[in-house]
Amino acid sequence: MVEVLKRTLFGDPILRRQARRLSAAEIAAPEIQNLIADMYHTLETKKYSVGLAAPQVGRPIALSVIWARPLKYRPDAKEEKFVIINPEIVETYGRRTQKWEGCMSFGTSSRDFPYAKALRYSRVRVRFLDETGKQHEKDFDGLLAHVLQHETDHLNGILFVEHVRNPKTFVMKSEYVKHILPAERKKKQR
Repeated sequence: MVEVLKRTLFGDPILRRQARRLSAAEIAAPEIQNLIADMYHTLETKKYSVGLAAPQVGRPIALSVIWARPLKYRPDAKEEKFVIINPEIVETYGRRTQKWEGCMSFGTSSRDFPYAKALRYSRVRVRFLDETGKQHEKDFDGLLAHVLQHETDHLNGILFVEHVRNPKTFVMKSEYVKHILPAERKKKQR
C-alpha cells in the first residue's frame, strides 16, 4: 500500500549530507521499489511539482523521482516520468543563466514556498540508473535539465539557495504565480 511521505525541511542535517549510492541489489529490493511508489504517490497527492529527492523525505540515499506534467503554472510542460538513481552530471553546455526555482523543503507550507532565480545550465548530460538498475546517459534540456540539476544537487547535499546570486529575487510561490509568471508569459507573447 502506498503512503504519503513526510517532507524534510531546511535545517534537517540530512539535506546537507551526500546521499549514499545504491547497489543494483538494493535497487531491486522491495524496500526501494516501495519507496519509489511512495515518492510518486507523494508528488501526486501533495502536488509538490516536478521532482522529489529521497533526502527530502528523510531517506539518505541517491534516488529521485521526476514527474514533469502540465500544471496550472506550467501548462506547456510535456508529461515525463522517470527515476534517477546515483545520478552524475557528466557534461554541461553553455553558460549558466538565471531561472526561477523553488524547493518544497524550504518553507512551512508544502504548497507555498520560496522561489528565486538560481543559476542553472539550459542543457546537461546525466548518467544515472533507473528503477531496474539499468544505466542511462542522456542529454536533457529546458525544464528537465533544470529539474535534474536541482534533484542531483539534493543528493549531493546542495540546496538551491546556494545558486541564487541575487537575494532580492526571493518571492513566495503564490506571489510568483500571481505576479511574475503572468508578466513572463506576456514577454514571451511579444
